[in-house]
Amino acid sequence: MSKEICENENCACNPCECEPCKCGQEELGAAEVETAETMEQLLRVSAEFDNFKKRSERERLALSGFVKAQTVGAVIPALDNFKLALANCSETDFSKGIAMIVKKLEESLAKIGLEVISPLGDEFNPEYHMAVSHEECEDAKCNTVVAVMQDGYKIGEHLIRPAMVKVAN
Repeated sequence: MSKEICENENCACNPCECEPCKCGQEELGAAEVETAETMEQLLRVSAEFDNFKKRSERERLALSGFVKAQTVGAVIPALDNFKLALANCSETDFSKGIAMIVKKLEESLAKIGLEVISPLGDEFNPEYHMAVSHEECEDAKCNTVVAVMQDGYKIGEHLIRPAMVKVAN
């Protein structure tokens, strides 16, 4: 048998004639461990990045909904004023023009997701309705909306303005 001589200068193993040098195997084992650790770290970073993308998308959608609600909320008083003008003017070309403006504005706002809250006959819900008066009414059940003073609005889950209502006692 020939004696193997280790080529590694830093090798502390002195192989005998019957046992080969194991320093190369130790280096290979260390490289495999390092590779496994690097792969695990890569998987963690990849998962963190996926979570970041999902969280960013959720935040972007929430922010866009908030901005949309704020913008539409600023336009609602103008719509209310047009409706008030329409209700208080006689049948003329001017009133027809205002009616066309109101219709077009309502259609445009509906395209971006505006929903009207007009709860006549529904049960009073303090999340979407604001009671401005109570009325004794034998025809309606208790805690039912009997009149709508002003429509409410919402976009998706964002309440822009609650409906002002009269509730039966």
